[in-house]
Amino acid sequence: MSVTPQRVLAVIPPMTQLNTPYPSTAYLTGFLRTQGVDAVQEDLAIALVLRLLSPAGLDEIRTQIETTLAKSRSANVAAFLENFAAYRASIGPVIAFLQGRDSTLAYRICGGAYLPEGSRFDSLDAYVDPDGGDPLAWAFGSLGLQDRARHLATLYLNDLADVIREGVDARFEFVRYAESIAMAQATFEPLAAALAAPENLIDATLKTLTLDALARHQPQVVLISVPFPGTVYAAFRIAQTIKAHDPAITVVLGGGFANTELRELTEPRVFDYFDFITLDDGERPTLALLEHLRGKRGNGRLVRTFLRKDGAVSYVNFPEPDVPFAEVGAPTWDGLPIDRYLSVMDMLNPMHRLWSDGRWNKLTVAHGCYWKKCSFCDVSLDYISRYETANAEILVDRIEAIIAETGQTGFHFVDEAAPPKMLRALAEELQRRNLAITWWGNIRFEKSFTPELAELLAQSGCIAISGGLEVASDRLLTLMQKGVSVDQVARVTHAFAEAGILVHAYLMYGFPTQTVQDTVDALEYVRQLFEAGCIQSGFFHRFACTVHSPVGKNPQDYGIQLVPLPPVSFAKNDIRFIDPTGVDHDELGRALTKALYNFMHGIELGRDVRSWFEMRVPRPQVAKNFIVRALADR
Repeated sequence: MSVTPQRVLAVIPPMTQLNTPYPSTAYLTGFLRTQGVDAVQEDLAIALVLRLLSPAGLDEIRTQIETTLAKSRSANVAAFLENFAAYRASIGPVIAFLQGRDSTLAYRICGGAYLPEGSRFDSLDAYVDPDGGDPLAWAFGSLGLQDRARHLATLYLNDLADVIREGVDARFEFVRYAESIAMAQATFEPLAAALAAPENLIDATLKTLTLDALARHQPQVVLISVPFPGTVYAAFRIAQTIKAHDPAITVVLGGGFANTELRELTEPRVFDYFDFITLDDGERPTLALLEHLRGKRGNGRLVRTFLRKDGAVSYVNFPEPDVPFAEVGAPTWDGLPIDRYLSVMDMLNPMHRLWSDGRWNKLTVAHGCYWKKCSFCDVSLDYISRYETANAEILVDRIEAIIAETGQTGFHFVDEAAPPKMLRALAEELQRRNLAITWWGNIRFEKSFTPELAELLAQSGCIAISGGLEVASDRLLTLMQKGVSVDQVARVTHAFAEAGILVHAYLMYGFPTQTVQDTVDALEYVRQLFEAGCIQSGFFHRFACTVHSPVGKNPQDYGIQLVPLPPVSFAKNDIRFIDPTGVDHDELGRALTKALYNFMHGIELGRDVRSWFEMRVPRPQVAKNFIVRALADR
């Protein structure tokens, strides 16, 4: 630990997303540079994908399959080998097309004879033209060439992901790579076993990319940000490579996974890979750590930091204030290959596609959540509980700096819930400066979002918003302390839709005491919201009880009993619980997903919601015109 740090490298590990970099390193790198730190960044997630999805990468995939799967090959793997020449010839051009570097390839992709088609293309059979014509014409029309090609190219990539998963690494996903061996794992054993196993092709490729990054940057400190469980395994593999290459390099783990699941860490083996683990916002802990590594601060004055002392895990939290949100500076994407990300289109829905299509500059309007009452949310954690804002002038200064750096004017505001007062001020400042951007973000469907405010936000560049309707039941919304009602959500979402802004609803099922009747009624509310044009997209999440939420802390208030956790030395987050209703939410969830998929495509909106369920369910107790009446009452 005597090394004086000269350069800090911040790393995004696989896998996050294909279309834009996860913003944690951009935030931290930008801040560290304002403090005079020589900070650089690497996205090894996109680097790994681009290496695998290349002619040389496909050669290596085929070699491994032929070496290890001499007999037992799935249909997808067999089709890949049979059509290998077509895959190898097309992979480079398809990647260039999805990166926006070769738009003319769309003509060949849409022609139907260019891409080899695996099982993912079977999904096209679900789109039927009643007149017997082009099955995708309803989605793309006669002129939607680029989007149609992007959708077909995405199916092609998903075919290749299936091949990698079935022939190379069963844990492989483009987003949630090896998620199950990290998420809410009470002990380190599953992850330790995976890290001790012989390297497969994915591991070896990531090792090569890590060593290349070390050679280019020559860092003394490496910060690895792990936002999700699906990035943890690769993060540990990266750290393993660094320690084997040069044990003197200080390796630090941080990010959303650590902040949420490692708060009670006692497993010393984790520190065979990482020297330190920091919690919550990284600015203050990183500054304190860099001072410590320079010999200017003892380890007793670290901030929110785990380390190993005398073979045991120790947590140090010297009381120092966090860096105010107004002073963290603008994120920087310098060093990230912003022209190499892939705009893919898994879902044809125009709102749903925003998460994977386009390279968005990610930015927060405020730190934390101004509401912080929802009973299912981790309201006790810093990223929710500490609410801070910056004035609109500072926010737009950051926006202008990002545009100047990236040349791109699309922004995704990634707040837990962007406050309406700040969005109004932001919109007015954008208009005052005559600055044209395109933006979308997450809000609460509260009554402050009037038709007048929705129109102002649309004029400032807002194209879409998402928000939590959760369980569309006034009883359960009250139990959740959501602070909204179904009729209020209808009026707010309709105001956005009338202003030309797309609306996505986060939906939930399986909340404590939710009955079958509640679920059927919720689906009827959602059907009516789609039918009335209030929402254009949605997603049903299964409720998960976490240790940091009000439900997890006070289960008796929600009518449930928690199942005791085993002794925890590694990750702790989700808690199983016993709900006295005894409802089979898994079976209900399948019906909800099927119905919502159809609603998002404008199909079967007049169908009795009971028909989506395979089990017998009660009649909805919701008036057929409930949403129409709620809108009329406005």
